[in-house]
Amino acid sequence: MKLEVGTLILRVYLGFAFFIHGLAKFQGGVENTAGWFDSMGIPGFAAYIVAIVELAGGLLLIVGLGTRYISGLFFIIMIVATLMVKLSSGFMGNGQGTGFELDLAYAAMSLFFVLYPASNLSLDSKVGKKRRE
Repeated sequence: MKLEVGTLILRVYLGFAFFIHGLAKFQGGVENTAGWFDSMGIPGFAAYIVAIVELAGGLLLIVGLGTRYISGLFFIIMIVATLMVKLSSGFMGNGQGTGFELDLAYAAMSLFFVLYPASNLSLDSKVGKKRRE
């Protein structure tokens, strides 16, 4: 049961963190994020996809629905963010910006949920049981 509670805490935190990041993109104007993406050589429309995945995916992760799929998308987002944006700053940052340590932590948490079976404290486990019956 301790493992179940631990995964619940981790899943809810990760979902909340991504939800807040997605919400911030919408509140700050996704078009601003799209312009920033364009300046880095990433197609601007990707900002809309990332913002929606973070916002909606964060909520889904909190309740534990589609956990593996959402976590897989979060993993991809964090690896791309690390490689395209943060890698040059180093692990801890370069004094002018943050490093990629938090991005890798979120990627590792996301990968955990891709690999770990559905928790009994998630909607995934309830949906999966109904399908199997």
